[in-house]
Amino acid sequence: MNKSELIDAVAASADIPKAVAGRALDAVIESITGALKSGDPVVLVGFGTFAVKERAARTGRNPQTGKPIEIEAAKIPGFKPGKALKDAVN
Repeated sequence: MNKSELIDAVAASADIPKAVAGRALDAVIESITGALKSGDPVVLVGFGTFAVKERAARTGRNPQTGKPIEIEAAKIPGFKPGKALKDAVN
């Protein structure tokens, strides 16, 4: 399912116009992104938790030459599904 299909599904489920559903989805994504940027986790009970994870610096290999390269530490967004979501999928 892509973004436009998700907007269509939300509009049909909530009985609202697609334009309103699109703005609502954009607002949700923007809010989650803003919270993660500031380091706050986003917990949606029953769905899951979005949080920023720290990835340590490490040594990797250049696949073309095989030479070792240093990969910098990074912050990455992560998602941990909640129990209700896991149960719904299984």
